[in-house]
Amino acid sequence: MQIETALIDNYFLPIVLDFRDVLEKISDDEFENFCRHNPDVEIELTKEGELIIMPPTGGETGIRNFSLIFEFGKWLEKNRHGVAFDSSTVFVLPNGAKRSPDLAWAKNEKWNALSAEERRKFPPLCPDFVVELRSPSDSLVNLQNKMQEYIENGASLGWLIDPAAQSVYVYRPNVETEIMENPESVNGEPLLVNFSLEMKKIWS
Repeated sequence: MQIETALIDNYFLPIVLDFRDVLEKISDDEFENFCRHNPDVEIELTKEGELIIMPPTGGETGIRNFSLIFEFGKWLEKNRHGVAFDSSTVFVLPNGAKRSPDLAWAKNEKWNALSAEERRKFPPLCPDFVVELRSPSDSLVNLQNKMQEYIENGASLGWLIDPAAQSVYVYRPNVETEIMENPESVNGEPLLVNFSLEMKKIWS
């Protein structure tokens, strides 16, 4: 099966396909094989069974993604109590959804609790920290719902970064979402000890 993304206003938009009648009948291994047979696209699956075909990013988003991972990587070198993942990693959440945050981090004890086979495949866990970086093709509402899903499935901290509005939405369990307008930095405490992201490196 070949899948083409839609181009509107010079941006590739995600395509959502209702595969509930098909995907409810396949295992996690079969879904993973489906993704590997379509290596040119990033694929997510909602808990309802909707298949989301993610478009490639543009240049500015690619630069921001790299800056985000680079800054987090510097912190990770000094703080080895967890493992980090890039946007190509698919996580099988407890609710059955298969999601790929732009950046994710999980505590060592959560990662080490998985078997060698589970770590090799799409890991069945929800990261402790997730970041979604909004691109011009992303719906803000859809990303907000996605962030809430991470929290409901076990994440302790989530950042939704919207470069167009220079805003950061901070998600934590059992508290209202904090909206930061044009912040100079965003702090990851207490989960991410001594990690603070300077936003000028993301906005520019």
